[in-house]
Amino acid sequence: MHLNPLRTAPNLLTLLRICLVPILVAATLGDHYFLSFVLFIVAGLTDALDGALARLLHQRSVLGAYLDPVADKLLLSTLFLVLMYKHLIPVTVTVLVFGRDVGILLVAAILYAAAGHREFLPSLFGKANTLAQVTTVAIVLLAQIHATPTLLLCRKLALEATMVLTVVSGLHYAWLVARKNGTHEANGKTVPATKVAR
Repeated sequence: MHLNPLRTAPNLLTLLRICLVPILVAATLGDHYFLSFVLFIVAGLTDALDGALARLLHQRSVLGAYLDPVADKLLLSTLFLVLMYKHLIPVTVTVLVFGRDVGILLVAAILYAAAGHREFLPSLFGKANTLAQVTTVAIVLLAQIHATPTLLLCRKLALEATMVLTVVSGLHYAWLVARKNGTHEANGKTVPATKVAR
């Protein structure tokens, strides 16, 4: 018996993470930073658990492969926009983060329309960038709860790391797309997609 992909435990956790986004936005806009921090940690735990459960329960699916990174981008990009609106994150950082994610989604959509499914596994730079973004949001929220000199320094370093890794991972992704596209055209092959870049 095949389970409905929407009813598998990993995908339910991913959907929960998506549902947390508007609650997180409302809490942050209302200056309820402790609640925002707790919800963000919960969202992070669902991200860790859905991958672990997918492997443990053998419930990996194509839907989950697409849904998981989309949920991550929705959560992080939205929070960066909200924190920018609250003047807690510089406009430059948010524009870079949001622009990179929108660019990746547009390129993926164009390639899908032009050549069908393609496989773009998350790169090391992409994973490092995601980690930097998660760390930045967590530290920014935490600094609003209890600002200490150490936290303020960590916030500055996290923002700088996010800027650098966003640019580097974006350029690396563009290079991978160009290389893979050239390779597939030379071989006359199309590789089915299983994951999209983060």
